[in-house]
Amino acid sequence: MSKKSVENSIALNSKRVQVSFTEDQWNLLTQFKGELGDTDADVVRSIVMIWLAEKNFITDSIKNKLRHDRTDRT
Repeated sequence: MSKKSVENSIALNSKRVQVSFTEDQWNLLTQFKGELGDTDADVVRSIVMIWLAEKNFITDSIKNKLRHDRTDRT
């Protein structure tokens, strides 16, 4: 699959969100470029996912979905 095909596939299966950061916030975020991602979007996306995991929102969401799926089968 070509790079353009991958980019088009991602664009079709994603949601674009506009956010604003103060200069201080942006300076902090740019320090993670290369470590958490190669692009600004990659860094912000990684930080959001890390925060969700740290707060157990991802784990709780998965547990709730599994519980819901099990009760649907019975």
